[in-house]
Amino acid sequence: MNSEKKQKTADLLTICIKAGRAVKGFDSSKEAVESGKAFAVLTAADASGKTVKEVRFVCGKYNVPVIDTELEKAEIGRYCGKETAVLAICDKGFAGGFLKIADN
Repeated sequence: MNSEKKQKTADLLTICIKAGRAVKGFDSSKEAVESGKAFAVLTAADASGKTVKEVRFVCGKYNVPVIDTELEKAEIGRYCGKETAVLAICDKGFAGGFLKIADN
């Protein structure tokens, strides 16, 4: 991911968090996926391999896309107030925006 993509991801994440459409943390994100509330899940660049594997497993069962970002846990913490490796996006529009950024 180049710095422009990273910045676009950070900008969209900031808006998404302010709108209250992001769920922070692995357990909360897993619950959002299982309950059908999550439309995408973001992972931090420095998330552990075990965490990413578990996220992919849960999201695969429910057909929820996983988006690997270049944002590190500390950066995500600056945007959302909690240092976390996993965020569930609970809005179809925001999820589409993150997918669009990831695909470019």
